[in-house]
Amino acid sequence: MHRKEFLKLSGLASLSAGLLPGTLYSHNNTIKLLSLMTDRIGIQLFSLPRLMGADPKKSLELLVEMGYSEIELYGPYPFSAETNKKSWEQITKMLGFSGSGFFGESQSRFQAYCRELGLSIPSLHTDLDTLENHMPALGEAARQLGAKYVTLPAIPPERRQTLEDYKRMADTFNTIGTAALNEGIHFAYHNHGYGLQETDGVIPFEMMLNATDPKGVFLEMDIFWTIAGKADPVAYLNKYKERYKMMHLKDMLELRYFSGDGGDPAQWVELFPLMASTGSGVLDLEGIVNAASQAGVEHFFVEQDMVSNPEIALKESIVYLKDL
Repeated sequence: MHRKEFLKLSGLASLSAGLLPGTLYSHNNTIKLLSLMTDRIGIQLFSLPRLMGADPKKSLELLVEMGYSEIELYGPYPFSAETNKKSWEQITKMLGFSGSGFFGESQSRFQAYCRELGLSIPSLHTDLDTLENHMPALGEAARQLGAKYVTLPAIPPERRQTLEDYKRMADTFNTIGTAALNEGIHFAYHNHGYGLQETDGVIPFEMMLNATDPKGVFLEMDIFWTIAGKADPVAYLNKYKERYKMMHLKDMLELRYFSGDGGDPAQWVELFPLMASTGSGVLDLEGIVNAASQAGVEHFFVEQDMVSNPEIALKESIVYLKDL
């Protein structure tokens, strides 16, 4: 039985819709999806960092064999800020791997692999210091790679403690957005789960976004973290049409929210066991993707953070998505 039919028959959709409208099964207009979605599914390489670190070319070949045609990179890169490189060195001691950027290859060699395999690179994840202080080098690399977006994966904790911090971050985003446009590229922000719950009568994420220039600051929605933060992906897609240009796709084994405000990594780690291949959880991916395609999302990336057995899990995800 197709998962769509199962959800309809089981009544899971109606039950969960009462908990978080728009995030689980929706019957309206879910069949017609943009060909862009099914023809060019991408992947964030943080889904398979160990494989990439061991053999970048072989791993890229594996992704192409699965059916992926776009990749999103994560830093640091050779041109990244030194603060980011040092921070990454500390983090990798806990993660158990160190590969990032071009995974030990030169940029030109890595780019040659992708060109040979027909892989495009629409987006580069990078850190705030590099975005603020190394935009010329970042812009040059993005143009050479054919990347349209340079994307901030998270706001550093020390710069999002108060509402005033979020106001200042809006100004920072506007400055970065202008600098990116001057380099012929675009700046985007990838949300985590923090800033999505009301504080002193306002939602920090919305306050920040409303103070940014829609022509210079774009968004990448992570549906898992959006839902974990008690927000509705479809509602945000409809509210901020043409702002969301990219989306991270994964499923959730059961509907669960952060134990707090989603502001610290410990709360993220609590939910890691609930991350699942698309089609194997409770989220209405079909409805969300359809809303995204109508709201202006251009790129869809599977992201299953450091998933075990990526050869199996990532294949399961793309098979499901191509069958929508």
